[in-house]
Formats: sequence, C-alpha cells, structure tokens
Amino acid sequence: MTTVIPAVTRLSNRIIRILGCNPGPMTLQGTNTYLIGTGTNRILLDTGDKNVKEYQKNLIEVVQSEQVNIEHIVLTHWHHDHIGGVEDIYGPIAKQPNIWKHKRSEDDSKDEPSSFPLSWLCDGQEIKVEGATIKIHHTPGHTTDHIVLTLLEDNVIFSGDCILGEGTAVFEDLYTYMKSLNRILDLKPSVIYPGHGNVVEDPIQKIEYYIAHRNQRETQILETLKNHADKNLTEMDLVKIIYTDTPEHLWPAAAYNVKHHLTKLTKEKKIKQMDVDGESRWQYILSSNL
Repeated sequence: MTTVIPAVTRLSNRIIRILGCNPGPMTLQGTNTYLIGTGTNRILLDTGDKNVKEYQKNLIEVVQSEQVNIEHIVLTHWHHDHIGGVEDIYGPIAKQPNIWKHKRSEDDSKDEPSSFPLSWLCDGQEIKVEGATIKIHHTPGHTTDHIVLTLLEDNVIFSGDCILGEGTAVFEDLYTYMKSLNRILDLKPSVIYPGHGNVVEDPIQKIEYYIAHRNQRETQILETLKNHADKNLTEMDLVKIIYTDTPEHLWPAAAYNVKHHLTKLTKEKKIKQMDVDGESRWQYILSSNL
C-alpha cells in the first residue's frame, strides 16, 4: 500500500518537503519540492506544476513560518511538473532568487525561452547556504539536462526523476540512463529524497534494483522476440506479453521504455526494425541470418 505523503513534512533540521499537490499516473502523489538549509536564505529544489494554488499556499505558509527567503531555485530538469511553478513563485513568493538549471544540450537553442532569468548549472558545481551545501551531478537519461544533488553535510541525494520513491522511472535514453544509475551508486548515499514518492531509506538496494530491473527487462524483451521469431511485434505487443503485473493505464509509459530497449538492441544488431503499414515493428535476428 502506498504511504500517504503529507502536504508539508520536516524531514530533517536542514530539509522541508513541500508536496506539489499535482497527483497523477506519472507524478504519483505529486512532485516533491524541497526547501533546504537552516538559515534565513535557503534553496528551493523544484517547483511543481504551474497554477497549483494549493501548493503555492503551502509554500507561502512554510516560508512565512520559517521566516526565510528563497535565495536559490534549483531545477532538476525541464519537465513541466518540476519547472512549471517557477512563474508562480518568482516574484510573489521568492523576490529575486537565482534560478538554476542544466542545459539540455550544448546548443542553447534547445532550451526553451523562459519568462524568468536562468543561470546554467555545470557538473560538480556547489551551491551553499547556511547549513547546507549541495553538489550538482549531471545525470542524463531521464532527460538530457537531468541532475541529481548531494547534500554534503548529510550524504543524502535528491534524485529528481532518476530514481523514484516507488515504481521505476521512464527515460529518454537508456544508455546514458544506465550510466547515470551507476554514477549514483558510486556516490553511496545514505538516503534518497526522490522527485516523486516517499523517502528511500535503502538507497543502495534501490539503485541496484533499478539496474537489475532494466537488465532483466532487456533480457525479457529479447527472449520474447526470440520466442516469437516468426512474428513482427510492436512495443505494445511486447508490453502486453511482458508487463502482466502492470496496470493497463501504465502500459503507454511501459511501451515508451520498451521502445528505448528496442532502439538499443537494434543498434547492437540483436534485433531488426521494420516498417509495416506505417508502424514500427521488431523481429529477433536468428543467428543463421547474421
């Protein structure tokens, strides 16, 4: 059973979690945003969705009760449920914060113009306020600009959407995502504070599960195609065969992940892709055909 996440939770003397109040199939109970630090000036990590009045109200109450100023807003990646709330916060709630995000690519034109000033993060950068120093780690895969952050004082990680409190994450590129998971594993965090879902108290076990899960999925996909070598299957065909324990409303997300596995396996020449009536299908390559 899913643990209920309160609207506001003091996780430690340095961290207050404010739930984004934007529940959904992909956001779980909502986006977790975090107020970090112990002094007057603090860091807000992620901002939830745009125009969520309940979230804005809760954030204002926390800022006022703590008597603090949001000096920095740090965004884990460009998805609307993490960056959307900036426009509501910038000005009314946070007067003149520094707003930080990693570039989506070296080409600045890939990043959409924003109505607020953005500063670009770089890998290894540190941002410090009283009682908290966060270090940036560029972890592409979920998105090209995705970052995770370590809180150096407590050896904890804010994982954004790279690792969730429950379930597994979607990604844009499987190869870079797997490299990012291994990088996070090497950081050996004591706790993970995810972008969605509850606190991960067993981070090493969780990361190893994520890595094993993706490897297992790849094996399942390859074996399924091998067992149906006389057929050309779509990603949704594979989802229906493999994801028997996954609720049907999550099948599109599962198909999205399967597609990335298929792309990787095609590059490795283990399967072949073809177009049938305008639809992509895949087939196992028999060894005799290599």
